[in-house]
Amino acid sequence: MDLTQIDRYEFRVERRGAMRVPGVVFASRALLSDAGQSLEQVRNVATLPGIVEASYAMPDVHWGYGFPIGGVAATDPAQGGVVSPGGVGFDISCGVRLLAADLTAQELAPVLGRLMDALDPAVPRGMTRGGVWTPHDRDELRRILTDGSRHALERGHGEQRDLDRCEDGGAVDGADPGQVGERALERGLHQVGSLGSGNHFLEVQRVAEVYDAPVATAFGLHPGQVCVMIHCGSRGLGHQICGDQVRRMEQTMRQYGIQVPDRQLACAPVDSPAGQDYLAAMAAAANYGRVNRHMLAEAARRVFAEVTGARLDLVYDISHNLAKLEEHEVDGVPRWLCVHRKGATRALPPGHPDLPPDLRATGQPVLIPGTMGTASYVLTGVPGGRAFHSTCHGAGRVQSRHQAARSVSGRQLRDRLEAQGIAVRPSSWRGLAEEHPGAYKDVAAVVEAGEGAGLCRSVARLVPLGVVKG
Repeated sequence: MDLTQIDRYEFRVERRGAMRVPGVVFASRALLSDAGQSLEQVRNVATLPGIVEASYAMPDVHWGYGFPIGGVAATDPAQGGVVSPGGVGFDISCGVRLLAADLTAQELAPVLGRLMDALDPAVPRGMTRGGVWTPHDRDELRRILTDGSRHALERGHGEQRDLDRCEDGGAVDGADPGQVGERALERGLHQVGSLGSGNHFLEVQRVAEVYDAPVATAFGLHPGQVCVMIHCGSRGLGHQICGDQVRRMEQTMRQYGIQVPDRQLACAPVDSPAGQDYLAAMAAAANYGRVNRHMLAEAARRVFAEVTGARLDLVYDISHNLAKLEEHEVDGVPRWLCVHRKGATRALPPGHPDLPPDLRATGQPVLIPGTMGTASYVLTGVPGGRAFHSTCHGAGRVQSRHQAARSVSGRQLRDRLEAQGIAVRPSSWRGLAEEHPGAYKDVAAVVEAGEGAGLCRSVARLVPLGVVKG
């Protein structure tokens, strides 16, 4: 595919055919070396009714369902703009929670093995049932879907900071459990507080480098500190909701005369009954995802307290698979837009009113997980951030899970990581092999491109000490 290079970290996909806007890709040439299929998806997204500005792709872009992973697109409901479940993905509200310990890596070292041995059984994972918290019944599950982490706090789980430092105060407004089908409820009832599988993890980390000390201090981070990063989403409940809604929208498109180049881009006008029902169901799944990470954090807190005596404070919790109604300027005019971020993180700038008061001067913490053998990053939003204040969400895959599993055995990978001083507790050898570091792009190059494109700014780099893998 022909790309026009605009700057070192910006490329343009020119309009053609049914495209309503151009594509804009923030990346380096090296990061785009295998991005052909995902760039075709950038073109496809640009055909959606009501899309404004551009179909954007982040530096970690790779092929996904309908939208590329790393895709950002905003539509204007006042101009017939649509919402597309493919622009959110099956793992609704998949995201990252970072906690900081009052403990240094040096202090942790003598008991790291014991800590990991205790975290291993305390963190439910895999495809089976079982979670940290089983709601009493479906009525309580519906409370979780409606109130998110606020309900968990009411039930005695966590502390006020867990809401203050969570996107949307711990719960997305507008959730309607009535839009969640029985099969989704059944799948969600027994998975509250569980990692799942694939690239999900709970990782014990060390703050290896701080790039901006004042901002890091405001976030609660300092060099040598131990942190815990949790990456997971809405589990089977979110997956079921997405599947149910895609099937409904495939029928709805005909009603509105909408045509898309890929059926995986099934969509409906934001203001239509189908669009509103999807947003209400999506919000319910997002609230489930918040509680899922909230309860896994509670499990980690218990283990840390028992093994080390340390406490864990929430730095931030942010989703990277969501569609949100937000106000943005387009051509100098404020407009309410439906912003799809799929494998992309919102990165609010300093002064933004949606930030908690204690972070308003610094900008929003942006959490970028790398791989279990490299590093993760904490970034922050910047004034004038592009793509509707969005940036990357991780390293981005370059190998399929099948390819990754053929290149190394799980036991070999475990031994290799242990030799690097990284304690690994996998749920399966195959699952571990599928997530080996070589299956992903260079996360440092991804972050460099995001920063170079003016999407974000680096605050700290974290390296793994121990990993509990989904």
